[in-house]
Amino acid sequence: MRVVVVGHGMVGHRVLDELAAHRPAGDVDDVVVLGAEQAEPYNRVLLSEVVAGRYAPSSIRLPALGERCGRILTGRRAVHLDRAARLVVDDAGQSHPYDALILATGASARVPDVEGLADLPLLADAGVHVLRGVDDAVGILAQVHDARRATVVGGGVLGLEIALALVGHGLATTLVHGGDTVMDRQLGPAAGAAAAGALETAGVRVRTGARPTAVGHRDGRVTSLTLADGSQLLTDLVVLAAGTQPDVDLARAAGLPVSRGIVVGADLASPGDPRVFAVGDCAQPPQGSTGLVAQGWEQARRLAVVIERRRAALTSGEPPVAESDPTDPIDPADGGELPLPAGGTDVVRVKGAGIDVVSMGVSGGTHRPDGARRLALADPDGGRYLELVVLDRRVVGATCVGGGRVASDLVAAYTRGTLVPADPAQLLLRPVAGAAVTTDSPLRMPDSATLCRCNSVTKGQVVAAWRDGARSVGDVAACTRATTGCGGCADAVGGVVEWLRESDPEQASAPARDAAGV
Repeated sequence: MRVVVVGHGMVGHRVLDELAAHRPAGDVDDVVVLGAEQAEPYNRVLLSEVVAGRYAPSSIRLPALGERCGRILTGRRAVHLDRAARLVVDDAGQSHPYDALILATGASARVPDVEGLADLPLLADAGVHVLRGVDDAVGILAQVHDARRATVVGGGVLGLEIALALVGHGLATTLVHGGDTVMDRQLGPAAGAAAAGALETAGVRVRTGARPTAVGHRDGRVTSLTLADGSQLLTDLVVLAAGTQPDVDLARAAGLPVSRGIVVGADLASPGDPRVFAVGDCAQPPQGSTGLVAQGWEQARRLAVVIERRRAALTSGEPPVAESDPTDPIDPADGGELPLPAGGTDVVRVKGAGIDVVSMGVSGGTHRPDGARRLALADPDGGRYLELVVLDRRVVGATCVGGGRVASDLVAAYTRGTLVPADPAQLLLRPVAGAAVTTDSPLRMPDSATLCRCNSVTKGQVVAAWRDGARSVGDVAACTRATTGCGGCADAVGGVVEWLRESDPEQASAPARDAAGV
């Protein structure tokens, strides 16, 4: 079967891994991947950490998958889709036939309509940046040492992380956001106020309810940003974090149904062509898109099952029939052995020194289900706000600003769907029974303890990978996917690997397996 994947970002990379894992033993597909970027796939979630200087660009590369996953063509952009001939043409003029086409084209940064931006032919050279790729992160880093003042436009998760990163480099940084509170998609007024207070304490000046209208520049460099109220911010560096827009040009030109994203049904196939699928930021599934990588990973798992189910139809020459109505919501039970988790694909966590914000499920302005109970703990003087939503004795949502360990435990309860105490207020004050264990020594950590919540990797799985030949954090990542999500578990995984190296010297001296796991 001929499969073409357009896009080699985090979701496209996971699609390849899942397809190989679900392919029957002995079967071989002709898989071609077109990646527009020259770089090997990397963890886009950690780009703000690169700007902060906590990661080198080379250290956020995703584990290599090996030849089993197909032919990967880097620096190749798909420019034309001929659905009648079932061909994708790349910018080198090469045609790639397919039986199944998977669009994982992602999204691009939205550049707001601000007077003066059009007068700057090269935004990055002028000190105006977006942050969607590793080259963007490197470009920002190249200019922070020559700047004194910075302005970040957009107070979503990425905007907060960038602002904290720039403050860490010693820049006087202002965060400009049009909403009434920062992270207004995830946080209500009280939680947003607590988050803004944490930003101010960390050194970020916050301007909410503010919209940029013009940029000033001199000699090709940005000098100021004018807001709608007439005030002016002097700045040497501007980073635009004003959201994204799905890359749908290829699909639209081919006549596929497109709204904000590429419209797909519950089976992730286009209602206009059942041989074409879309996943990740470019896709618009029935339940909407969160813009979070966890949702794209879940789609990759589901798509691998769908592709295997359709293998016979796709190779028979007969048009495959859509398995579900595109207006139906995704059934959590669909996908056989890969059910959709009770929660976990919408957990939002801000990464940055000086702030602790986590949001999941029913939170902020999200509609609360009938019968759900809301509990909140407000501690303005302590910079904390904790909110919990419980339905049928399970956590269906939570908001944590300054929550520390409580936030981690609530994430565990939410993603696992564990039963909560009869008095759920206890969850805001003490650890959840059965949650992942935090301990100073890996020796005292049970094998069931979760180290990587993004990929549900336990200490036991890391130990098993070690015994199977993994000798470094990179090897463990290749085997288990630990550390390839938000990256917050890197120290924990590294601690277990180091403990194993010291406690199991005989195994440590054995030959290591390669990155492909062979």
